[in-house]
Formats: sequence, structure tokens, C-alpha cells
Amino acid sequence: METMRHSSQRYGQGENVGSWQNWAGNVTARSARDARPASVEELRAVVRQAAEDGLAVKAVGSGHSFSAAAVTDGVLIRPDRLTGIRAIDRAAGTVTVEAGTRLRTLNMALAQEGLSLTNMGDIMEQTVAGATSTGTHGTGRDSGALSAQIRGLELVTADGSLLTCSRTENPEVFAAARIGLGALGVITAITFAVEPLFLLSAREEPMTFDRVTATFDELHADNDHFEFYWFPHTDNCITLRNNRTVGPHAPLGRLRGWFEDEFLANGVFQALNSVGRAVPSAVPAIARLASRSLAGRTYTDIPYKVFTSPRRVRMIEMEYAVPREAAVDTLRELKAMVDRSDLRISFPVEVRAVPADDITLSTASERDSAYIAVHVYRGMPYRRYFTEAERIFAAHDGRPHWGKLHTRDADYFADAYPRFAEFTALRDRLDPDRRFANPYLRGVLGD
Repeated sequence: METMRHSSQRYGQGENVGSWQNWAGNVTARSARDARPASVEELRAVVRQAAEDGLAVKAVGSGHSFSAAAVTDGVLIRPDRLTGIRAIDRAAGTVTVEAGTRLRTLNMALAQEGLSLTNMGDIMEQTVAGATSTGTHGTGRDSGALSAQIRGLELVTADGSLLTCSRTENPEVFAAARIGLGALGVITAITFAVEPLFLLSAREEPMTFDRVTATFDELHADNDHFEFYWFPHTDNCITLRNNRTVGPHAPLGRLRGWFEDEFLANGVFQALNSVGRAVPSAVPAIARLASRSLAGRTYTDIPYKVFTSPRRVRMIEMEYAVPREAAVDTLRELKAMVDRSDLRISFPVEVRAVPADDITLSTASERDSAYIAVHVYRGMPYRRYFTEAERIFAAHDGRPHWGKLHTRDADYFADAYPRFAEFTALRDRLDPDRRFANPYLRGVLGD
């Protein structure tokens, strides 16, 4: 017992049984041991010790996924000591960053160096490893998800080996591990492509549902980054167009930014949702009020200040990627379903799009894709809404976001992904004893 305690302290593992809960509060875990390794060598030792003890291993990020991909009753690795930028290579146009680094930290550090990622999701709270492993994405005509910007990564495999992957080194692992779901190993570092810092002109404009769906292809083609939100129980949408510009730099004023992004979009929206949860019959009126409160605005700023925004209102989410050409039909079917039902949906539906990529289990793998995300305020019923939405998404060959709720299984994914068998064969090779398995992965990948 004394030997085990010494080993645990040495490698950053805690003896106490700890509990973990995700941001939304819908997923919890109770692990046999927690580990907070401070170096790659300590992490390798944690994995080797877990193998000796017959325990599963999972790494957890900031908890912004809604799925149970990171749950384990074995060793839970918390990467909060594996943070920071290792290196910036300006000639190669890359940055190498430790796996536990938050996107906020990375984006701000890059901006100080006059650099930026090409595209981003809409929040910055995730760790780089967690965000990429589950396929976090933004929207873009020509630029894809965070994982599509990876140029290399480091991975600790089930036997404690350290594997370096890129297009030229272990390319078959690189093709899969950029969105690896935590099934192939524990990521220790990621190398992203970066470019000189640029400016984005942001234009937010209300638009009717019929108009935005009728012109969706044109809006997508004419803008570097286009997305929109539709408010259920209304015909109202808010559209967001972000395009590169030479300037001038014209950011939102601090007071206006706080009022619109913090007070209205978070504080007031939180209060309205709380009213809707207490009085569901008020939700349609609340949706009309919320959709009309968002007036148009334009501003110009550096990328992370345009792409990302604070999201403090807690909710439950399902998101599917459908072929981009099926986006409008899918959305119209979703609206028709909500309109004819007695559902009360207080959160807007978000629609984005990205080009095809070559990542094995990317939701955009080998096809241009549009993402449709449905949300429900935390504490409100969501199962019937999500079930009906998922039926529509699946009928259009949808692929669920790996970090969001869904009910699909390995048989479904074997049909949905042309290279699914390639991923599972690689998993068999790298983790034959299923050191990194959990119930979620057994469901989506098979035993």
C-alpha cells in the first residue's frame, strides 16, 4: 500500500476518489484515481501504471461536451498542468501547444505574436485536445474545423509509448487521431497551422426564415464565413457574415459590447429562459421577443474577437452534420415538425457549414457539410424534441457531432463513414486491450 501511494504521488495521481461533472451538468463521472501529470513522462507513467492495475484511462478537458466520451471509473487524467505554447515556427507557419491549453489562452497568445488560427468555433473555453478530439468547428466556405488545421500531434498510446504523427510520420494515425474521440490514446501536444493576424469585418443582420433558406447557397458562396440562427415559433433569423478585410480596425465599443453580448445575449436571455422553464406556455412569446431584440450591427476586429463570444446560458445540445446540399430541406422539415407540435423551444437553432476534409471520423469527412444544432435550456425537457430532430437528421444521412447528444451506434456509423473500418482497425492495433474504452466508445465504435 505504501508503494502504491508513493507511485501515485510521484506521477501526479490522487488516491482520493474524485467526481467530475461537465459544463451542462448532464454527465458525471466517479473515477478510481485522478491524475494531474505535469509532463509527458509523468503522463506516460500514469498510463503504464493504469495498465498494471487493470484500470481504464480517460483524459478530460474543460467539460464542454454533452456526450459521455470522457467518462471513466478508472484513471481520469486532468491536463491542467500540461499547458502552454512549446514553440512557434514562423517559417513553417505553425504553433505547437500542450494538450491542456485552453483555446482562449492560445488565441490571445497568438494575437500578441501577430498570428492567428484560420478558423475557430464560437467559444474559447475548451482545451485544444478536447476541442479537436470531438470535432469542434466553426463555419467557413473554404476553411474547416479546428482539427483540419492540425499539422502534427503527439499521442501516448496504451502501452505508454509516445507516438508522433503528421502527414509524413505515422500518417495513418494522423488521419484518425485528429478526431480520435480519446479512443486511440491521450494527446499530449498539437501542432496547428497559423497565419499572420488578420481582420474580419462582421455583419449581423435580421432576416426572415424564408429569405435565408431561399438564398442559403448564395450567402454561403459569397462570404468567407456565414451562419445563422432561426428562432423556433417565429419566422425570424439572425444572420452572421464574417469576411476578411484590410480594415480599418473598428471594434465594438466596450460598453456596447458588454450590453449586447453580456447583458442581452447572456443576462436577459438567461432570465427569459428561466421564465419559459417555469411557464412553458410563454415560450413562443419569449421567442418572438428574443428574436426581435437582436438588431443588426457591423464591426471589424481580429479573428478571435469576431469568431467567439461568451456563452454563459447553460443548455443541452444535439448537432448533426448533413450534406451541405441537404441543409435547407433538413431545416425546413425541422421547422415544420416544431410548428405542428406542442413543443416549446426557447433556444434558437444554429446553422453553419464547412468544406470537406480528409479526417477519418470527421463529420465533414469527404463531403461538404452543413451543421444544424438544436438546444434546450438546462432543466427543460428535451428528449422528444431531440428524438424528432434526430429522426429528420438521420433521414438526410446526418452524422452527429461527437461532443453532442445523439443515440446512434456503431452499425449506423459503419454506414455513415466510408473509412469507419479503417478507424476501428487502427484502434485494435493501438489499444487491443481497450485501455481507453468506456461505455460511450463501446456504443459508437463497437467492442
